[in-house]
Amino acid sequence: MNDKLALPVGTTLDRFIMRKQEDFPYATGELSQLLRDIALAAKIVNREINRAGLLDVTGAYGNQNVQGEDQQKLDVIANIRFIRALRNGGEVCAIISEEEEEIIQTGNLKGKYIVAIDPLDGSSNIDVNVSIGTIFSIYRRTSETGSEGTLEDCLQNGTRQVASGYVIYGSSTMMVYTTGHGVNGFTYDPSLGEFFLSHPNIVSPRTGNVYSCNEGGINGFPEGVKNYINYCKGSNYSARYIGSLVADFHRNLLKGGIYIYPSTAKAPNGKLRLMYECNALAFIVEQAGGKATTGTKRIMELEPTELHQRCPLVIGSTEMVDKVEEFMRAEVAVS
Repeated sequence: MNDKLALPVGTTLDRFIMRKQEDFPYATGELSQLLRDIALAAKIVNREINRAGLLDVTGAYGNQNVQGEDQQKLDVIANIRFIRALRNGGEVCAIISEEEEEIIQTGNLKGKYIVAIDPLDGSSNIDVNVSIGTIFSIYRRTSETGSEGTLEDCLQNGTRQVASGYVIYGSSTMMVYTTGHGVNGFTYDPSLGEFFLSHPNIVSPRTGNVYSCNEGGINGFPEGVKNYINYCKGSNYSARYIGSLVADFHRNLLKGGIYIYPSTAKAPNGKLRLMYECNALAFIVEQAGGKATTGTKRIMELEPTELHQRCPLVIGSTEMVDKVEEFMRAEVAVS
């Protein structure tokens, strides 16, 4: 008999979480269960995405979210699925979502955690079958348990994250997360209904030759960013821009590269959301050996002042981010 036909399929996400919990002698299991709740919701959203064209859930929903963006039907579905899973799990006292204007109180007054989530990033690409994703951050509440989550609980800077991650729904579905002890990726096997460890201990290359940004808006970019893009072109770098943050970030995390969404003339504070996108990915990239800044400041040290705060984002391989900061400093020196 060929032994290769009976090779083990690998370590499941549940088993991996259980083993990691044993590394923390004072762990009580709530964070582990919370990660499982997110994984469960991701499986359900994955199912909805994979049959979206058959169920008439593609296209616009007809409303705008708090960001002023047209909601897609799957935006609404994903938002409902994740909120329901987090509420039913019991570990979360409050949720903030890119799709909701206010804090979502779960009713779990003893819950120890706050979750910030972008339920479906890149939703404008749904109709054309391009990779999209979910981004999440987890914080410990700062208020006493036994009451609802507060605004102060939700507005913590990125250094206070206890975990963050993303799910990418593409040619395969992956969940990538960190709890501050490295980054691990899990690929979903739909035939078994399980996530399996496929990318252990992800380490991002220190440099690369790919830059990702929407050059259509280059006339409104800061001079330092313009100069960096010209540097990339002069160095024969490759431009790769999908338009789904998770997809662009995931490729650069694994292969080396940089993603840039700077301040622009139309959006002087940037476009991406600090609480739902930037902090989560900054935590991951730093744990993988990369770097995330606004071009001048470390993302995770920014102090949030509102739920839907926006900021510029320069994220990816360390040496490439350092180079952007060098061009930004030169711009300030000239001015």
